[in-house]
Amino acid sequence: MVAELSISTAAGVFDAIAAGPPEGRPVLLLHGFPQTGPAWQRQIAALAAEGCRVVAPDQRGYSPGVRPKRPEDYRINVLVDDVVAITEELGWPTFDLVGHDWGGAVAWWTAAAHPGRLRTLTVVSTPHPGALADALRTDEDQRTRSRYMRDWRETPATEDRMLANDAELLRTLYAGKVPQAAADAYVRHLSRPGALTAALNWYRSGRPDGAIGVIEVPTLYVWSTEDTAFGPAPARETGRWVTGPYRFEILPGLSHWIPEEAPETLNRLLLDHLRAHGEHGITANTPPDGAPESGARDVRRH
Repeated sequence: MVAELSISTAAGVFDAIAAGPPEGRPVLLLHGFPQTGPAWQRQIAALAAEGCRVVAPDQRGYSPGVRPKRPEDYRINVLVDDVVAITEELGWPTFDLVGHDWGGAVAWWTAAAHPGRLRTLTVVSTPHPGALADALRTDEDQRTRSRYMRDWRETPATEDRMLANDAELLRTLYAGKVPQAAADAYVRHLSRPGALTAALNWYRSGRPDGAIGVIEVPTLYVWSTEDTAFGPAPARETGRWVTGPYRFEILPGLSHWIPEEAPETLNRLLLDHLRAHGEHGITANTPPDGAPESGARDVRRH
């Protein structure tokens, strides 16, 4: 059963949903834009069924209790500090970290800054920030895909455009791949006063204070061929930024919204990854019945 949590930190109170036995293997799930913690509902159910303790917070700006107004309060080092604070409040000295979209970026930076805290890392859609930075310098396709980031830094013009006509533009971002009920819930959440500006402040916060390094923890990276935000160049180069055990899965024909568009496939990959790197809370090595196969993969074992 999924329960609602309030996680108090020095920065404020994060709203979250959680499931699984309190003593289970801890897994933290980080959502992206423009979504909230319930984007992970299908993954929460699968992980909890295997005995994991799963928590999916509404991140900074998405939780009303942690919604500063200044863009600089959404810098990546602050977002990483939130992950540390949340897991410390939960009493998790080590945990498995999973992120999608912006949550994936935070997950990469957390793994780089705090490798000793992570048992495993799983990132969906978002390439390693170093690989993305290289692609933005050298790959015209990725530069074209990323132009929206520059456009969204306009304020309040972006908010006005996205919320006009019953949030018509905001709804188009889900590309018909997110269940309608979920999309409606995200739109309601982001239509509340200050919520969309806070979410867009992630794009307006400025460049990171320093360069990100390589990732040492066991890493699963899942990318889909129809992702409009992230192209093949940074996706394929991400492996160069991981020195630990690495698995790269390509899902053909799927959009950016993998957790909700193809939950069974992602659940199978995620559970296999956790089983390969620790046994607590994962009791079998059998994929769910009927789980579809994914595309090409790059697997490295060290």
